[in-house]
Parts: sequence; C-alpha cells; structure tokens
Amino acid sequence: MAWTILIVAGLLETVWAFYMKQSAGFTRLVPSLITIVAMLGSFSLLAYAMKVLPLGTAYTVWTGIGAVGAFALGVAFLGESVNPTRLLAAGLIVSGLILMRVSATG
Repeated sequence: MAWTILIVAGLLETVWAFYMKQSAGFTRLVPSLITIVAMLGSFSLLAYAMKVLPLGTAYTVWTGIGAVGAFALGVAFLGESVNPTRLLAAGLIVSGLILMRVSATG
C-alpha cells in the first residue's frame, strides 16, 4: 500500500511541476491553485508513505517519478526538445527507480 501511495505522490509532483510552469511565477490564479493543491497532496502522501518506507528510498522514488513525469509533460505539451541523450537520461532515472523498488524493504 505504501508503494501505491508513493507512486500517486510522485504523479502529483509531476502535476504541480507542470502547473507551476503554467502559473507564470504564480501570476495566473487557476494554475497557481492547482500547483498548491497538488503540492499539498503530494507532500501529504509522501509523508504517509515514509511511515513505512525508508527515507532514501521514498524520496528518491518520489523525485524520480516527478522528474521523469515533468520531462515527459514538457516534451508532450510544451514543445521541449527530445533527443537520444535526454531519452537516455530519463531511462537511467527509470532504471534507478526500478532498482530502488527491487532492493527496498517495506
């Protein structure tokens, strides 16, 4: 259950990162509100998952999901560049997340 909660927390991190970009420095109301709500949800779920999972594992997975998710959203919706090096970097992050899960207890 903690892993599912952690994954949702990571996905919410992706949401708040995307909408923070859309908020234009918190000058646009709706994206700013979505950012804040998603942040609160993401942090709360991360804290809950950390009751069971080790700090290093939980935080690494949370930030990794957020990083890869933000990269994917940037490419898909914001026209950010994609090239083999960036894809390799994202793939290495995903590989690291898989290794964290395989090696984790809890």
